[in-house]
Amino acid sequence: MRRNLVWSAFTPLFLAALALSAANAQDTAQHRATLPPLPAPLSVPKPGPAADAPYAPSPILQGGVVVPLYPPGSPFLKMERIREPEQYNMSQSVPGRINSIVNIHNPSIEVHTVDPGLNTGAAVILAAGGGHNTLNVGGESADFVPFFYNYGVNTIILRNRLRRDGYDPRTDEVNDALQAIRMVRAYAKEWRIDPNKIGIMGFSAGAELSAPAAVLFDDFDKKNNDPGDPLAGITSRPDFTGIIYPGPSPFARNRTPPPIPRNVPPAFIACGGSGDRVHAIWAIEYFSAMLAIGVPNIEMHIYGNGRHPGDPLPDGSRMTGGLTDRRDTPFGTWQYRFLDWFRDLGFLQKPGVETKAARDVAAFVTQPAPPGGAVR
Repeated sequence: MRRNLVWSAFTPLFLAALALSAANAQDTAQHRATLPPLPAPLSVPKPGPAADAPYAPSPILQGGVVVPLYPPGSPFLKMERIREPEQYNMSQSVPGRINSIVNIHNPSIEVHTVDPGLNTGAAVILAAGGGHNTLNVGGESADFVPFFYNYGVNTIILRNRLRRDGYDPRTDEVNDALQAIRMVRAYAKEWRIDPNKIGIMGFSAGAELSAPAAVLFDDFDKKNNDPGDPLAGITSRPDFTGIIYPGPSPFARNRTPPPIPRNVPPAFIACGGSGDRVHAIWAIEYFSAMLAIGVPNIEMHIYGNGRHPGDPLPDGSRMTGGLTDRRDTPFGTWQYRFLDWFRDLGFLQKPGVETKAARDVAAFVTQPAPPGGAVR
């Protein structure tokens, strides 16, 4: 009885609250009906237009300086396709975000420098993955520009040619990577970059460019030393190499490994373990080749819990890569392990200061090669 009395007393208040809530909802609906339409996204990047001249790549991020890798008429280029514009694959949910690029026939670099007060002089050339079928410049290039900026590191987005468009990953794409290193070094003074702190970081298929760049630079330089080449005499040797969840390197089991130069640069390697077994094996093959001859400053992280970008997950979504936290797993912090390694080797010092990496390479060059080691 008492409970019914309490409820009877409360009912008018409850009904009044419901009426007020309904009135507020109606007012809100009426208010929303008067809101103006949202404006269209501004400054959405678009590919450059087709023209009679070779295609001129456009920056994918604000402020980027875009430089084609090869001069018009270069034998590296396919003249019948050089005028074709690139094609951007835009995010369907984030206005203005480029997920990937295809149809690249005039490869280029896009340079993003840091303010002089922050600048370490270090520069990272970013080679995105995508299985040689697309170039995932969103998560594996563009996202790194603001990340590295905070540490005073200049970033360069490489737009290399792709197998899907008729190019050979082992020659055409690797040539693009080596040419990019030469190009950045050639303009180092103009971009306030230390010419002794230029490296390349590759992801997945992009690591199939960064790993060969570490051992094939000498051959590339010898083949491209014509006096008419404005980059002749400028070395394509990277000062460091990042090999992130890599595809097969020159040291993969089904390949004939090249000789390892004595001045091979230090390398940072990161990959998932059993969850990304094939790529982990490729990572280990590169590490093992360097370890066998005692190359200094080769660091590798194989994470127990980690999958390759694009792999399906139990909930139906797909694993993402680059700088994502990878569902709060340790693999999602690999970039901070890279910075630890980078700092330890002296790349975050002021421009012009000799790095520990350079001193260690110089010392290694003077040591006798191990018996039977694949070195030169």
